[in-house]
Amino acid sequence: MAHLQLADGVLHYQIDGPENAPVLVLSNSLGTDLGMWDAQIPLWSQHLRVLRHDTRGHGGSLVSEGPYRIEQLGHDVLALLDGLDIAKAHFVGLSMGGLIGQWLGINAGARLRSLTLCNTAAKIASDEVWNTRIDTVLKGGQQAMVELRDASIARWFTPGFAQAQPAQAQRICQMLAQTSPQGYASNCAAVRDADFRAQLGRIQVPTLIVAGSEDAVTTVEHGRFMQAAIAAAEYVEFPAAHLSNVEIGEAFSRRVLDFLLAH
Repeated sequence: MAHLQLADGVLHYQIDGPENAPVLVLSNSLGTDLGMWDAQIPLWSQHLRVLRHDTRGHGGSLVSEGPYRIEQLGHDVLALLDGLDIAKAHFVGLSMGGLIGQWLGINAGARLRSLTLCNTAAKIASDEVWNTRIDTVLKGGQQAMVELRDASIARWFTPGFAQAQPAQAQRICQMLAQTSPQGYASNCAAVRDADFRAQLGRIQVPTLIVAGSEDAVTTVEHGRFMQAAIAAAEYVEFPAAHLSNVEIGEAFSRRVLDFLLAH
Protein backbone atom coordinates (compact mmCIF):
# COMPACT_ATOMS: atom_id res chain seq x y z
CA MET A 1 0.00 0.00 0.00
CA ALA A 2 1.37 3.39 -1.01
CA HIS A 3 0.60 6.57 0.89
CA LEU A 4 1.16 10.27 0.29
CA GLN A 5 1.64 12.41 3.38
CA LEU A 6 -0.62 15.48 3.50
CA ALA A 7 -0.61 18.16 6.17
CA ASP A 8 -3.40 16.41 8.10
CA GLY A 9 -2.97 12.73 7.23
CA VAL A 10 -2.27 10.33 4.38
CA LEU A 11 -3.86 9.55 1.03
CA HIS A 12 -3.81 5.89 0.06
CA TYR A 13 -3.08 5.32 -3.62
CA GLN A 14 -2.15 2.58 -6.08
CA ILE A 15 -0.33 2.76 -9.43
CA ASP A 16 -0.58 0.26 -12.28
CA GLY A 17 0.90 0.39 -15.77
CA PRO A 18 4.11 1.37 -17.57
CA GLU A 19 6.30 4.02 -15.94
CA ASN A 20 6.70 6.03 -19.14
CA ALA A 21 3.03 6.04 -20.16
CA PRO A 22 0.69 9.05 -19.78
CA VAL A 23 -0.90 9.16 -16.32
CA LEU A 24 -4.60 8.51 -15.75
CA VAL A 25 -6.10 9.51 -12.39
CA LEU A 26 -9.25 7.68 -11.22
CA SER A 27 -11.63 9.10 -8.62
CA ASN A 28 -14.20 6.90 -6.92
CA SER A 29 -17.84 7.42 -6.08
CA LEU A 30 -19.17 8.28 -2.63
CA GLY A 31 -18.97 5.24 -0.35
CA THR A 32 -16.48 3.21 -2.41
CA ASP A 33 -12.71 2.85 -2.50
CA LEU A 34 -10.19 2.49 -5.31
CA GLY A 35 -11.26 -1.14 -5.77
CA MET A 36 -14.32 0.23 -7.56
CA TRP A 37 -12.14 0.44 -10.69
CA ASP A 38 -10.75 -3.12 -10.59
CA ALA A 39 -12.57 -4.16 -13.79
CA GLN A 40 -10.90 -1.36 -15.77
CA ILE A 41 -7.30 -1.90 -14.65
CA PRO A 42 -6.29 -4.87 -16.88
CA LEU A 43 -7.10 -2.98 -20.09
CA TRP A 44 -6.28 0.57 -19.11
CA SER A 45 -2.94 -0.30 -17.50
CA GLN A 46 -1.72 -1.75 -20.81
CA HIS A 47 -1.76 1.74 -22.31
CA LEU A 48 -1.64 4.19 -19.39
CA ARG A 49 -0.05 4.63 -15.96
CA VAL A 50 -3.17 4.35 -13.85
CA LEU A 51 -3.17 6.22 -10.53
CA ARG A 52 -6.16 5.57 -8.30
CA HIS A 53 -6.66 6.73 -4.75
CA ASP A 54 -9.10 6.50 -1.89
CA THR A 55 -10.82 9.87 -1.54
CA ARG A 56 -10.38 11.53 1.85
CA GLY A 57 -12.76 9.84 4.31
CA HIS A 58 -12.71 6.53 2.43
CA GLY A 59 -10.71 3.29 2.44
CA GLY A 60 -7.12 3.64 3.56
CA SER A 61 -7.02 7.44 3.36
CA LEU A 62 -7.30 9.92 6.19
CA VAL A 63 -10.61 10.62 7.93
CA SER A 64 -10.18 14.25 8.92
CA GLU A 65 -12.71 16.43 10.64
CA GLY A 66 -15.60 17.42 8.38
CA PRO A 67 -17.54 18.71 6.68
CA TYR A 68 -15.46 18.46 3.50
CA ARG A 69 -15.71 20.53 0.30
CA ILE A 70 -15.24 19.41 -3.28
CA GLU A 71 -12.55 22.10 -3.56
CA GLN A 72 -10.69 20.41 -0.70
CA LEU A 73 -10.94 17.01 -2.41
CA GLY A 74 -9.73 18.60 -5.65
CA HIS A 75 -6.72 20.00 -3.85
CA ASP A 76 -6.01 16.48 -2.53
CA VAL A 77 -5.79 15.30 -6.15
CA LEU A 78 -3.44 18.16 -7.02
CA ALA A 79 -1.31 17.32 -3.96
CA LEU A 80 -1.13 13.71 -5.18
CA LEU A 81 0.02 14.86 -8.62
CA ASP A 82 2.57 17.22 -7.10
CA GLY A 83 3.82 14.59 -4.65
CA LEU A 84 4.39 12.11 -7.48
CA ASP A 85 5.88 14.77 -9.79
CA ILE A 86 3.11 14.48 -12.39
CA ALA A 87 2.63 17.66 -14.43
CA LYS A 88 -0.50 16.62 -16.36
CA ALA A 89 -2.87 13.67 -16.29
CA HIS A 90 -6.07 12.34 -17.73
CA PHE A 91 -8.85 12.30 -15.13
CA VAL A 92 -11.79 9.91 -14.90
CA GLY A 93 -14.26 10.41 -12.04
CA LEU A 94 -17.60 8.79 -11.29
CA SER A 95 -20.41 10.41 -9.28
CA MET A 96 -18.63 12.32 -6.46
CA GLY A 97 -15.43 11.69 -8.42
CA GLY A 98 -17.12 13.44 -11.33
CA LEU A 99 -17.80 16.47 -9.14
CA ILE A 100 -14.10 16.53 -8.24
CA GLY A 101 -13.33 16.31 -11.95
CA GLN A 102 -15.61 19.25 -12.70
CA TRP A 103 -13.85 21.33 -10.05
CA LEU A 104 -10.46 20.42 -11.54
CA GLY A 105 -11.65 21.22 -15.06
CA ILE A 106 -12.95 24.60 -13.94
CA ASN A 107 -10.06 25.55 -11.65
CA ALA A 108 -6.99 23.54 -12.69
CA GLY A 109 -7.49 22.71 -16.35
CA ALA A 110 -3.80 23.21 -17.08
CA ARG A 111 -3.10 20.02 -15.11
CA LEU A 112 -5.47 17.90 -17.22
CA ARG A 113 -4.93 16.13 -20.54
CA SER A 114 -8.61 15.19 -20.64
CA LEU A 115 -11.63 14.87 -18.39
CA THR A 116 -14.14 12.01 -18.26
CA LEU A 117 -17.24 12.61 -16.12
CA CYS A 118 -19.18 9.41 -15.42
CA ASN A 119 -22.63 9.10 -13.85
CA THR A 120 -22.44 12.53 -12.32
CA ALA A 121 -24.12 15.93 -12.45
CA ALA A 122 -23.26 19.58 -11.94
CA LYS A 123 -25.62 19.45 -8.95
CA ILE A 124 -26.49 16.10 -7.34
CA ALA A 125 -29.76 15.80 -5.39
CA SER A 126 -31.21 18.28 -2.90
CA ASP A 127 -29.92 19.64 0.38
CA GLU A 128 -32.77 17.81 2.12
CA VAL A 129 -31.66 14.44 0.75
CA TRP A 130 -28.08 14.95 1.91
CA ASN A 131 -28.95 16.45 5.29
CA THR A 132 -31.22 13.48 6.06
CA ARG A 133 -28.49 11.03 5.10
CA ILE A 134 -25.84 12.89 7.12
CA ASP A 135 -28.08 12.85 10.20
CA THR A 136 -28.86 9.16 9.76
CA VAL A 137 -25.20 8.18 9.45
CA LEU A 138 -23.92 10.32 12.30
CA LYS A 139 -26.62 9.01 14.63
CA GLY A 140 -26.52 5.39 13.48
CA GLY A 141 -22.78 4.93 13.05
CA GLN A 142 -21.51 1.75 11.42
CA GLN A 143 -24.92 0.07 11.59
CA ALA A 144 -26.33 2.88 9.48
CA MET A 145 -23.58 2.24 6.93
CA VAL A 146 -24.61 -1.43 6.78
CA GLU A 147 -28.21 -0.39 6.17
CA LEU A 148 -27.06 2.02 3.45
CA ARG A 149 -25.19 -0.87 1.82
CA ASP A 150 -28.36 -2.93 1.64
CA ALA A 151 -30.33 -0.04 0.14
CA SER A 152 -27.64 0.89 -2.36
CA ILE A 153 -27.74 -2.22 -4.54
CA ALA A 154 -30.98 -0.97 -6.13
CA ARG A 155 -29.50 2.50 -6.73
CA TRP A 156 -26.11 1.41 -7.95
CA PHE A 157 -27.10 -1.50 -10.23
CA THR A 158 -30.00 -2.58 -12.43
CA PRO A 159 -32.00 -5.56 -11.09
CA GLY A 160 -30.70 -7.68 -13.96
CA PHE A 161 -27.06 -7.07 -13.07
CA ALA A 162 -27.62 -7.56 -9.33
CA GLN A 163 -29.27 -10.93 -10.05
CA ALA A 164 -26.76 -12.07 -12.68
CA GLN A 165 -23.63 -10.90 -10.82
CA PRO A 166 -24.54 -11.00 -7.10
CA ALA A 167 -20.95 -11.45 -5.90
CA GLN A 168 -19.74 -8.44 -7.87
CA ALA A 169 -22.64 -6.26 -6.68
CA GLN A 170 -22.06 -7.32 -3.07
CA ARG A 171 -18.30 -6.71 -3.30
CA ILE A 172 -18.84 -3.11 -4.33
CA CYS A 173 -21.66 -2.44 -1.87
CA GLN A 174 -19.60 -3.94 0.96
CA MET A 175 -17.20 -1.03 0.50
CA LEU A 176 -20.00 1.23 1.72
CA ALA A 177 -20.57 -0.82 4.88
CA GLN A 178 -16.86 -0.54 5.68
CA THR A 179 -16.63 3.22 5.12
CA SER A 180 -16.12 5.47 8.14
CA PRO A 181 -19.46 7.08 9.13
CA GLN A 182 -17.64 10.35 9.85
CA GLY A 183 -15.82 10.22 6.53
CA TYR A 184 -18.99 9.36 4.64
CA ALA A 185 -21.02 12.13 6.28
CA SER A 186 -18.25 14.65 5.63
CA ASN A 187 -18.22 13.71 1.95
CA CYS A 188 -22.03 13.87 1.77
CA ALA A 189 -21.69 17.50 2.83
CA ALA A 190 -19.16 18.10 0.03
CA VAL A 191 -21.56 16.68 -2.55
CA ARG A 192 -24.49 18.60 -1.05
CA ASP A 193 -22.71 21.93 -1.32
CA ALA A 194 -21.31 21.45 -4.84
CA ASP A 195 -23.10 23.25 -7.68
CA PHE A 196 -21.14 23.80 -10.89
CA ARG A 197 -24.08 24.50 -13.21
CA ALA A 198 -23.04 28.11 -13.83
CA GLN A 199 -19.31 27.30 -14.19
CA LEU A 200 -19.19 24.36 -16.60
CA GLY A 201 -18.55 26.67 -19.54
CA ARG A 202 -15.10 27.38 -18.11
CA ILE A 203 -13.97 23.80 -18.80
CA GLN A 204 -11.70 23.90 -21.84
CA VAL A 205 -10.09 20.43 -21.80
CA PRO A 206 -11.36 17.56 -23.98
CA THR A 207 -14.31 16.09 -22.10
CA LEU A 208 -16.30 12.86 -22.29
CA ILE A 209 -19.65 12.52 -20.50
CA VAL A 210 -20.76 8.98 -19.57
CA ALA A 211 -24.37 8.41 -18.49
CA GLY A 212 -26.49 5.39 -17.58
CA SER A 213 -29.96 5.09 -19.06
CA GLU A 214 -31.19 3.42 -15.84
CA ASP A 215 -29.41 5.79 -13.46
CA ALA A 216 -31.98 7.40 -11.17
CA VAL A 217 -29.34 9.29 -9.16
CA THR A 218 -27.51 11.19 -11.90
CA THR A 219 -29.78 10.93 -14.90
CA VAL A 220 -29.36 11.07 -18.65
CA GLU A 221 -30.75 14.62 -18.45
CA HIS A 222 -27.92 15.56 -16.07
CA GLY A 223 -25.40 14.15 -18.52
CA ARG A 224 -26.91 15.99 -21.48
CA PHE A 225 -26.87 19.24 -19.49
CA MET A 226 -23.14 18.91 -18.91
CA GLN A 227 -22.52 18.01 -22.54
CA ALA A 228 -24.38 21.12 -23.70
CA ALA A 229 -22.49 23.38 -21.27
CA ILE A 230 -18.95 22.11 -22.00
CA ALA A 231 -17.50 23.04 -25.39
CA ALA A 232 -17.15 20.07 -27.76
CA ALA A 233 -17.91 17.53 -25.01
CA GLU A 234 -18.55 13.99 -26.22
CA TYR A 235 -21.41 11.93 -24.78
CA VAL A 236 -21.98 8.20 -24.43
CA GLU A 237 -24.87 6.39 -22.76
CA PHE A 238 -24.89 2.81 -21.49
CA PRO A 239 -27.81 0.60 -20.33
CA ALA A 240 -26.71 0.80 -16.70
CA ALA A 241 -27.62 2.26 -13.34
CA HIS A 242 -25.28 4.43 -11.25
CA LEU A 243 -22.02 2.44 -11.31
CA SER A 244 -21.78 2.01 -15.07
CA ASN A 245 -18.08 1.10 -14.97
CA VAL A 246 -18.87 -1.97 -12.87
CA GLU A 247 -22.09 -2.95 -14.60
CA ILE A 248 -20.93 -2.52 -18.21
CA GLY A 249 -17.34 -3.60 -17.66
CA GLU A 250 -15.40 -4.16 -20.89
CA ALA A 251 -17.58 -2.03 -23.19
CA PHE A 252 -17.24 0.87 -20.73
CA SER A 253 -13.49 0.34 -20.47
CA ARG A 254 -12.99 0.26 -24.24
CA ARG A 255 -15.13 3.33 -24.98
CA VAL A 256 -13.37 5.44 -22.35
CA LEU A 257 -9.95 4.15 -23.42
CA ASP A 258 -10.63 5.14 -27.04
CA PHE A 259 -11.35 8.67 -25.82
CA LEU A 260 -8.24 8.78 -23.62
CA LEU A 261 -5.91 7.55 -26.35
CA ALA A 262 -7.27 10.17 -28.74
CA HIS A 263 -6.09 12.92 -26.39
